[in-house]
Amino acid sequence: MSLPEKNTVYGTEDLLISLCNSVTRVLNVATHSQIHYSGMVQRISKTCLKPDIGCFVLFDGGFSGLVIINFSAQAAMELYANYLLNMGMSKDDLVSSYTSDEVSNVMGELMNQVVGDFTGKVRRELQTHITQNQPKMLVLNKQVMLSVDANLDKPEARRVTFYTSNNNIFYLELAIDRTEFIKLYDFEAQEVPDADALMAESQGAPAVPAPAPAGQDDTDALLKSLGM
Repeated sequence: MSLPEKNTVYGTEDLLISLCNSVTRVLNVATHSQIHYSGMVQRISKTCLKPDIGCFVLFDGGFSGLVIINFSAQAAMELYANYLLNMGMSKDDLVSSYTSDEVSNVMGELMNQVVGDFTGKVRRELQTHITQNQPKMLVLNKQVMLSVDANLDKPEARRVTFYTSNNNIFYLELAIDRTEFIKLYDFEAQEVPDADALMAESQGAPAVPAPAPAGQDDTDALLKSLGM
């Protein structure tokens, strides 16, 4: 009887790297610019929404978690402008303030694409399924703490720093249940969709209303539902 080979194990850091690669993959294509992330990751005790624009998505299924991206005003405006200019909009039609609903809508749309790319990779490479809710965006002028203890049994949280092509900074935070995926046998991962083709298809498709930024009443209800 031959001894089995050591099983391949995928943990929190592997999921984090996959998510970070989804961020760079989607944003590089959407904005035609170079986004990169730090080679260092922070282990943090809490995830939180921070100024100037905080976006978050909850996901559930094979494992549960929360993704937050906190954009500085400069990073948000750079990504917003590059995305819409890449879509063919005139520079004169762009808004000038990061507090505009249009900027929040674009950040939410980009985050939706990022998490969608990540959930697709989870399905192809880890052979499990997770679903996401619609991204929520908050324009903030003070720090808001978002606890994940109520929803996760053994939460692990990480933070990664990202840089735009103009060296503006934004932060990604991931909180998930402590989990490991152990490869039992070899299998062929499904083919990765072409990002440029998907972007071209989305540009040619009928416009879909972007997720609306939360108003004050919606924000209060949302934060209350999250135990904040």
